[in-house]
Amino acid sequence: MNFSNTEDIIKSAKKILIISHINPDGDALGSTCALYKAIYNRFKKRADMCTLTYLSPIYNFLPNINLAKSSYDTSLVYDLVITVDVADIDRISNMKILFDKAKTTINIDHHKTNNNFGDYNYVVPEASSTGEVLYTLFKNSNWEIDKDTAECLYTAILTDTGGFRFDNTTENVFKIAADLVKIGANPNKIFTQCYEHKSKNYVMFQNYCINKSVFLNDDKIAYTTIYRRDFEDYKAKDDYTEGLAEQLRAIDSTDIAFIVKEIEPNKLCKISMRSKLYDVAEICSAFGGGGHSRAAGCSIKSSVETSVKKILDEIKRIGNGQ
Repeated sequence: MNFSNTEDIIKSAKKILIISHINPDGDALGSTCALYKAIYNRFKKRADMCTLTYLSPIYNFLPNINLAKSSYDTSLVYDLVITVDVADIDRISNMKILFDKAKTTINIDHHKTNNNFGDYNYVVPEASSTGEVLYTLFKNSNWEIDKDTAECLYTAILTDTGGFRFDNTTENVFKIAADLVKIGANPNKIFTQCYEHKSKNYVMFQNYCINKSVFLNDDKIAYTTIYRRDFEDYKAKDDYTEGLAEQLRAIDSTDIAFIVKEIEPNKLCKISMRSKLYDVAEICSAFGGGGHSRAAGCSIKSSVETSVKKILDEIKRIGNGQ
């Protein structure tokens, strides 16, 4: 993959903004911080970082994450805006104004549903994560990967492979991880921060959500619903739902699992889907969403109950869970 034109663009840009998607996960945040540090190392330029919405304290250990902001003045005009781990341009919310006004845009991602919305696009669907895409770009372009950058890239890859256990964990992923550890990334520290650094409230909230799960079609379909009042009762943050769909998918009889999270009562819900066998990206695409074959998401403008019905109808339509 030729990154040379992009390198010239970054070199000439005076104002640079890096944007990840709303409700950023480990891949989005790790990739954002990795690109920030790599640009600084290469060009001695400090880009702005926009992480959008609530930032989980789990990732406070990432180098330079404290410099990221949840939004920027939309009257600004950037020479260059780079999106990382953004499957669809609408996933950057009102920051799309800055993207549209930028002189040049770059789109770096790994989702198969990405439609190459940037002026320059580095989208590799076969990659495990955006972190893997960035590692390859850095290596091929002889960019320095220092300890901080390695830590960020390792976090991105670790979390999007589910701790190196999802089916996107390839031989190349382990080779990259080994190189990052050689550079200075600490596997034990990063795993502990990402997976063993949860509050009691977090664990109790997830337990509540799992306990009210619904099972259909001989337990082949599993889902749970989460209302705003549930968040209020447990004083829970939005990231408290991370991993719930994976827990339901882990049940041996379950083929498809999803969670329906109420964003605005009776108006908007966010859906996260996981599967063992079926293409849930196809299901989510029916509602303007997307992602990966085994992990995807979308938003539906309706109540929780209606959203559940629509998802189940779409599963039935494509023959899943039968």
